Amino acid sequence: MRIIEILADCGHADTIRSIAEQQEILECWIGDGEEETRCSMQLVVQPEKTQTVIDAIQSSLSGSENWRILIKPVEAIIPRSAEVEEKEKKYAGTRAREEIYASVEAGARLDSNYLLLVVFSTIVAAIGLIEDNVAVVIGAMVIAPLLGPNIALAFGTALGDRVLITRALKTNFAGMLLALCLALLIGLFWPVNIESRELMARTDVGLDGIVLALVSGAAAILSLTTGLSSALVGVMVAVAILPPTATLGLMIASGNFHLAMGAGLLLAVNVVCVNLSAKLVLLLKGVKPRTWLEKTKARQSMLAYISFWVIILAILVAAMHIYHTYFIRI
Repeated sequence: MRIIEILADCGHADTIRSIAEQQEILECWIGDGEEETRCSMQLVVQPEKTQTVIDAIQSSLSGSENWRILIKPVEAIIPRSAEVEEKEKKYAGTRAREEIYASVEAGARLDSNYLLLVVFSTIVAAIGLIEDNVAVVIGAMVIAPLLGPNIALAFGTALGDRVLITRALKTNFAGMLLALCLALLIGLFWPVNIESRELMARTDVGLDGIVLALVSGAAAILSLTTGLSSALVGVMVAVAILPPTATLGLMIASGNFHLAMGAGLLLAVNVVCVNLSAKLVLLLKGVKPRTWLEKTKARQSMLAYISFWVIILAILVAAMHIYHTYFIRI
């Protein structure tokens, strides 16, 4: 359940009432704003109708100026009705596109906090890999901030939002490059233990790794669109990205280039699979922009990106076969 508050000229009050009647929403009331010409209009909207109502309001206000739409969650409604309870159960976790965008945009920011978390998680991961300590590796994945930019890339593609796509690419690339360089630096000063099972497990890739990465990307998008906790899903994405990146840096630093090749291949496959499955789930969930023109651009963008990731994955699968045939024996 959501409260949608509209701050706009009072002349739009009849339009808002009309939208409320058409959508058969629960409650609608109009109050005075801070100025005589502006009103505060509030609607209590069922979860399944939230996106439709928001889109209708935006369309009706698009030709105006100085308006705002505020979306607020509702913790409880008293008195409750059996119909409301049934719909809340059925549509539990449904989020509007604008709510998702706010969460995604925050996770794609390239700031000092993101970079520091990448540094801390990479140091912890490298130590855990070298010392063959699975608990330490898991701890590194808990604090790794790699979920945000990967999900932002998929979501930006679904909306055809080039600004968000560019920001997500920059954040993702910066984080992975920083992790790789830091792991390389650690490997130069810390003897790499080739006997470590945790380390060697990230130097090869198979079908199980592909499935893990696909599931991670799909779960990440589901956690985002439903509003469920993304903490554990973030760990899953970090499993697919952070340890292979750290392993790649450590293996290059120790001069084990054929093992570094395997780690790099694992990392590439995981990145492709996470993004591909995330895009497919967004496509199935029907996440798209509001206007027809934006929908057309977003559809073209989504198809282009899905095709790109599918082609890259096919190339990587072929590379996996070549690696297992000619290099794994070395």
